[in-house]
Amino acid sequence: MESKLIIIRGNSGSGKTTTAKSLQNHLGRGTLLVSQDVVRREMLKVHDREGNLSIDLIRQIAEYGKDKCEFVIVEGILNKSRYGEMLNNLIQFYNEKTYTFYFDLSFEETIIRHNSRSKKMDFGEDSLRAWWNPSDYLGVDGEKILTDDMSHNDVLNLIVNQLQK
Repeated sequence: MESKLIIIRGNSGSGKTTTAKSLQNHLGRGTLLVSQDVVRREMLKVHDREGNLSIDLIRQIAEYGKDKCEFVIVEGILNKSRYGEMLNNLIQFYNEKTYTFYFDLSFEETIIRHNSRSKKMDFGEDSLRAWWNPSDYLGVDGEKILTDDMSHNDVLNLIVNQLQK
């Protein structure tokens, strides 16, 4: 089996997790979803700082999926300065059978999307502004940019269509 790695990144509240879960459901059984929030917050309970333990564990889980799962999805904010080297190493590990997507939304659109989700009470606009890191592209070949004007279904269809190429 030749596995495909799908990387979905962007600012908090942009729709990464919702998209990744929908994609996993669409792709079906055996699709491995590695969520930065689950690994960092729930499994390890570490802060998102340089060198935190979640970076290596995300890599290890994603590497585990190669040749075992048809699709491996890695999603999260995955700030380039902290996670970029690891993500580039994963791209190489997957022999470049990788599809990379970045939610490049305006801050205003991010607030709208954040306010429509169940986590909206966990943190607000001030926190989103403090964490805001615009245009944090990986800069890898084929990286697709997801924009304000794309609905959830538009994004899902784009990803699915890319996987069929």
